[in-house]
Amino acid sequence: MLRMHRVARVAPAFPTNFLRSLRAQSSTGILSPCFALRPSLPASCTHLLSKNANSTASTRQQPARFLCTEDGGNAQHPNIGKFSTELSFMSKFGEPFVTYRVMDENGNIIDPSTTIDVTKEDAIYMYTTMLKLNVVDSILYEAQRQGRLSFYMTNYGEEATHVGSAAALEPQDVIFGQYREAGVLLYRGFSLQEMCDQCVGNTGSSDKGRMMPVHYGSRKLNFHTISSPLGTQLPHAAGAAYTIKQQGRENTCVVCYFGDGAASEGDFHGALNFAATLSCPVIFFCRNNGYAISTPIAEQYKGDGIAVRGVSYNIHTVRCDGNDIWAVNKAMAAARKIAVDKQEPVLVEAMTYRGGHHSTSDDSSRYRGTEEVSSWTNTNNPLARMRLWLEAQGWWAGDQDMTTRQQLRKEVLQALEAAETKPSPSPNLLFEDVYATPPHSLKVQQKELQENLARNAETYAAVLGKMEK
Repeated sequence: MLRMHRVARVAPAFPTNFLRSLRAQSSTGILSPCFALRPSLPASCTHLLSKNANSTASTRQQPARFLCTEDGGNAQHPNIGKFSTELSFMSKFGEPFVTYRVMDENGNIIDPSTTIDVTKEDAIYMYTTMLKLNVVDSILYEAQRQGRLSFYMTNYGEEATHVGSAAALEPQDVIFGQYREAGVLLYRGFSLQEMCDQCVGNTGSSDKGRMMPVHYGSRKLNFHTISSPLGTQLPHAAGAAYTIKQQGRENTCVVCYFGDGAASEGDFHGALNFAATLSCPVIFFCRNNGYAISTPIAEQYKGDGIAVRGVSYNIHTVRCDGNDIWAVNKAMAAARKIAVDKQEPVLVEAMTYRGGHHSTSDDSSRYRGTEEVSSWTNTNNPLARMRLWLEAQGWWAGDQDMTTRQQLRKEVLQALEAAETKPSPSPNLLFEDVYATPPHSLKVQQKELQENLARNAETYAAVLGKMEK
């Protein structure tokens, strides 16, 4: 494609004497970077420009004025704000990014003028969802240790980021998760049975047993199935938001959850850049919990967290106290309004702490002390802060915690036991849901598997006996 401001790239298409004349004009200052070249082109070349202009005018805006000033004066790069005769380098913003907070560690509203617009029923639902997530984590984590599950990841310490953000969304909003957002699903109506079925990998799981545990998904709740590779959901979310915008779907946005570690992936930058340049209605929600598996943030990046990166992409950005459920909720509600009303991306960075191991494959005691973990648990616990606030409203009593936890424990255990009694999915499901019409090569593989199972039926008897026929 030939463009006026990139003559050098198509030099072979121009006669030699014409290129010499261009160089001569440039050396005398006659030729400007905004390229008043068209009148000077030889007849042999003008058809290239006219053909290019006609073929692209309807589909792409030509950057003809990229290096021109509005008044037609001296050419200037659009990203130059002002010039300076003083040579200086910049390595950081002048001040640390401000963190928005509503409630202190004791559940007190800091600014008396701040109103918490929530009913008693909704507030209790939010808190019991946090408790439910906490109980699910304790039981399923132990179930994995007992060999009943192959893998699990807890959400300890991050409950407020899940529930506070989910409460600000609408059912039609489309969500892309990472792998530590189970509370978002629970708040939106994902049942304990669905959760246990997925972790066990039985026929009741929506993924037909083909995903690792905690890789949840729900079409009815607009929650895309979680993908194991870190950061892949970020560009997917930007693309989904662009589609929603193109379709003209009203009062709908996309929300993409990710951790501070995922922000070190290349997909993060590509996603933010696409979302910003295409003005996509997407909220990028970063759970900055201090660790990328075993790597602390001090070793992961030198900048002021993740929020400053949003500003660098000219994206609306806010940082909030991730253990303050009301700060998260208000920040998310404001972010959603921007995404929906302005059709523009937003970045929310929630500062929180991962209270448990990264996963059941991790031992966090190898890289952090128990004093650090207990300090957060005892002094900046999102569950305790929310409970204290509820008690101050007269909406919750101390003994309710114990009775609620006991009831939730029974429900989770029942769901887990029921999940373990369901058959495993048939191995034939491995070959479904990829091709509308399976190719010959896939049919050959399926036949080979079936023959192998039949040939070794006695060896596989215990496993096949648990599978759906």
